[in-house]
Amino acid sequence: MPDPYWNHNVHYHPLVLDAVPDGCREALDVGCGDGLLARKLARKAASVTGVDRSPEMIRQARAATAGNITYLEADYLDGTTLPEGTYDFVSAVAVVHHAPFEEAVGSLVRLLAPGGRLVIVGMAYNETALDWFVSGCGLPGSMLLRRLRGGKRAPAGMPVEDSAMHWGEARRAARRLLPGCRYRRRLLWRYTAVWDKPQEGGP
Repeated sequence: MPDPYWNHNVHYHPLVLDAVPDGCREALDVGCGDGLLARKLARKAASVTGVDRSPEMIRQARAATAGNITYLEADYLDGTTLPEGTYDFVSAVAVVHHAPFEEAVGSLVRLLAPGGRLVIVGMAYNETALDWFVSGCGLPGSMLLRRLRGGKRAPAGMPVEDSAMHWGEARRAARRLLPGCRYRRRLLWRYTAVWDKPQEGGP
């Protein structure tokens, strides 16, 4: 079934889904919005939780979803609503720039079960000439994809915020906070960081 809308975040949903471990029991989508990614994760995990601070986003998500998904109107940063060390898979698409980066990543890591996998699709701003060049290279692809996919770009009421970090800062912080993560800058103004949490007692 085609997505009801397309934007630069939805474009990277397949990458997120490909990273879900086989046999995933508990998945968490942080900043779930209207639940589009959570509904896709529900086909790959036994149970999915979507969390978002926006009451309107949670209302839309609950209206469109049934089955093995639970939605919570909450802040993943508060350390009280979501059980720590529980989730085999945690996704955070266009989320971590809404809070101080170290606090955001630290909270995601605490939610992840030992041996679990974290996928961040993040945003940053241009600082260097190379940054501007790479961003410019994404324009033709973005225009073509928008023309092909068309229609609505995002659900009404979706909170939007600019990143406070440039690409170099985001890369260095991700590699420092998530040692060994697979970090990559993507063409459509996003980066991805995929990290596997060590098993208890591991390195």
